[in-house]
Amino acid sequence: MGKQEWYLEYEIHINRPGLLGDVASLLGMLSINIVTINGVRDSRRGMLLLCDNNEQIERLSTILQTMDNITVTKLRQPKLLDRLAVRHGRYIQRDADDKKTFRFVRDELGLLVDFMAEIFKEKGHKLIGIRGMPRVGKTESIVAASVCANKRWLFVSSTLIKQTVRSQLIEDEYSEDNIFIIDGIVSTRRANERHWQLIRELMRLEATKVVEHPDIFVRHTEYTLDDFDYIIELRHDPNEEITYDVIDQPSLLGNDGFSEFDF
Repeated sequence: MGKQEWYLEYEIHINRPGLLGDVASLLGMLSINIVTINGVRDSRRGMLLLCDNNEQIERLSTILQTMDNITVTKLRQPKLLDRLAVRHGRYIQRDADDKKTFRFVRDELGLLVDFMAEIFKEKGHKLIGIRGMPRVGKTESIVAASVCANKRWLFVSSTLIKQTVRSQLIEDEYSEDNIFIIDGIVSTRRANERHWQLIRELMRLEATKVVEHPDIFVRHTEYTLDDFDYIIELRHDPNEEITYDVIDQPSLLGNDGFSEFDF
């Protein structure tokens, strides 16, 4: 059996001098290596560990339970959110009722890009929705995450540089390694049936699809929010309300209700 990775997180009750040294010494005596260490919340510290077998972790857990100054909150094989928490020093905010919804603010773009890049690296079908107001960084974050994941990105519909509404792809663009980006507003407002046929083909492809404005997308299609594996919300600040009321006001936006407001 090869090396095993584990995630240890503990809450500090009394942050006395030498506490971290005691934990590190204990790990050393058990021949457990520390890969990464960081504070992940107020009074909490997280560690990625590397060991040879489960017996080392069982002995570690038993000894840690006898320490008065700390309480172990997590000791498990690391999940994606654990790795990102140690890497960035904080946990991603998650919706209490909908566990597939993750919230970010613009100041956390680095964390968001890293989060999406890890998802993009996974094989198979993934459908990701991104909510956010104009110019908050949605499309730029998707592109940056694609670069980090060493993936090619393709705009199926977009307004990033100029309006894009594609109705077909060339043969090599159907690769399962590509990231397909769909703007829900552009597709529902400007697309024809050939465009929707292309989207249906892509939905059947074992690849990652990212839909900006998923609420508008599902409002006018046969897809539902239950079809999405992840929903990401990006705001300028934590209290910002994400609303699409403005796109339903043609008198303010031009003849088609869309062209003058760049979502």
